[in-house]
Parts: sequence; structure tokens; C-alpha cells
Amino acid sequence: MASNVLIFTLFLTFSLLQLSSARRLTESETQLLKFQHHKGPLLTGQISVNLIWYGKFKPSQRAIIADFITSLSSSPKSTTSQPSVDTWWKTTEKYYHNKSPKLALSLGTQILDEKYSLGKSLTTNQIIKLASKGPQSNAINVVLTSANVVVEGFCSSRCGTHGSSSGARVNGKRSSKFAYIWVGNSETQCPGQCAWPFHQPIYGPQNKPLVAPNNDVALDGMVINVASLLAGTATNPFGNGYFQGPKEAPLEAASACTGVYGKGAYPGYAGNLLVDPTTGASYNANGVSGRKYLLPALIDPKTSACSTLV
Repeated sequence: MASNVLIFTLFLTFSLLQLSSARRLTESETQLLKFQHHKGPLLTGQISVNLIWYGKFKPSQRAIIADFITSLSSSPKSTTSQPSVDTWWKTTEKYYHNKSPKLALSLGTQILDEKYSLGKSLTTNQIIKLASKGPQSNAINVVLTSANVVVEGFCSSRCGTHGSSSGARVNGKRSSKFAYIWVGNSETQCPGQCAWPFHQPIYGPQNKPLVAPNNDVALDGMVINVASLLAGTATNPFGNGYFQGPKEAPLEAASACTGVYGKGAYPGYAGNLLVDPTTGASYNANGVSGRKYLLPALIDPKTSACSTLV
């Protein structure tokens, strides 16, 4: 199983350490820091994004994530304002060669597990077990755990993860691998880590938090993490695609730009963003149903620079 972890414990400490370390990198270290393709396959074709809701979520909260997934692909008749979620996702097309089949994501099945079938304390293996409940052919199965569910490594080292697992056995044969993502609701456990910049950070500059575009600090934080992991899943689904650094803890399309949401971003400052004049919410992408979202910058594989919508 190829598992890639999104470590979102705020980029602040890492950035400050980088600034304080003034030494010459060796050739091998420079190679590790280079963002590159490791010759593995990327996700292609028509892929459904299936949502497995584990624990209690309000219908309004589920709609925030579902509308985000729907916003990733605009229809020909779409009237979504720019900059849009769809435009943000099109940045991933730079990772594909001209002859590669186009990747198209769509909202698939939604599964509710409100009775905590595996309890309220989950291991990584149990997350994979939950992910396997969704369709496994041409799919990314996204497990979303509620605020009262403790997950192995949650808050201490990660806000979510993505990887792949072998599918279920059919007629004695195991199907091909399917991709999965897990993201936790950090509302009561670690919003300062996993819902920044909509919550005061645990470390670093204590700037005033931004107003969440969907008026839900935890869910808007989950959107950021889902978006980051979707980009990582598409461009590094099996651990040998595009990433920077060691394979065990790779920096991927979005996580290589952690903390950057608009131009001019620096540690503790998300960048120059759009502000809704009515609500005062900060955002950088428009979605379906009048939704607004804050999405992470994605690294441009040709320049190794972080690319922002605004």
C-alpha cells in the first residue's frame, strides 16, 4: 500500500527553521528538494469521488464538501464566477503529457455511517476499511470523520492522508488498487493546526483569523485539506508520481505550497485574497450554488513555483 501523509501542522515552524539554517546543501540534498516526477502513473479517465461520512455531520456541512467536489468540473453551461474551483483544478493538467487521457472528477456515491460502526477511535487500517465501503472501480473514496472521532496520528502529525489499497476479492481474485483519502474534522481537537487560517494558529505569528467563506471554521478547514489531498492523489496516487523530498513524507502538488493561498503569502499570512463585501469572508475560488472556497496554491511542475488563483 502506498500511503502519503499530508502534514498540516502549520508551515510556520518549518519555515522559520529553514530561514535560520544557513548552510550549503549537498548535491544529494538538492536532489531531494527538487520537485519532480518519479516515473509512476497518474490518475486518468473518468473518476468518481465517493464520500463516506463517519459520525455526525449536519446536512449543511455535507453540502459544503459535496458542492466543492461538484465544483471541480464545470459544465458547458456553467455560470460560475471567476476565479473558480474548476480553474484551480485545471492547474493539475500541467502534470499530464499531451497524450495522457484526461482526468475528470465527478461527485459519486455518499455513504452515511452515523452510528460509528468501528467506534470513535480509529487506526489507519480502519480508515482503509471504511474507504473500501465505497465503489472501488474508477473511484477515489474519501472518508470524512466527525469532530468526536479520534484517528491515529490526527493533530499530532496530520490532518488527513491519502493512499491506495487493494480492492475487494471477487470470485477469488482481488481487484486492482483504489485510491482513498481521509480528512478529520478538527473543530474540537486541533483547529489551530487543521483549520488555519480560519482559526488562531498554535504556533507562530498570532494574526487575526480569517472569516470562513461557508461560515463553518472546521468544514472550511476540511475543504482545504480535501483539496490538497485530491491534488496529491491525482498527481501521486501510488507513491511514485510527482513529489519533493523523501518518499516516506513527500511534499506534493499542494503540500509543497502549504500556507500559500494568494500572492504575497508569507509565514502567518495567507496572501492577498478576495473578501466578500457582505460577510467579510476571505476566499479565492467560486463554486457551484454560489459557494465560495479558500483553496491552497498548487506547485507548477514546470517552474517548481507555487501557483495561486489570486
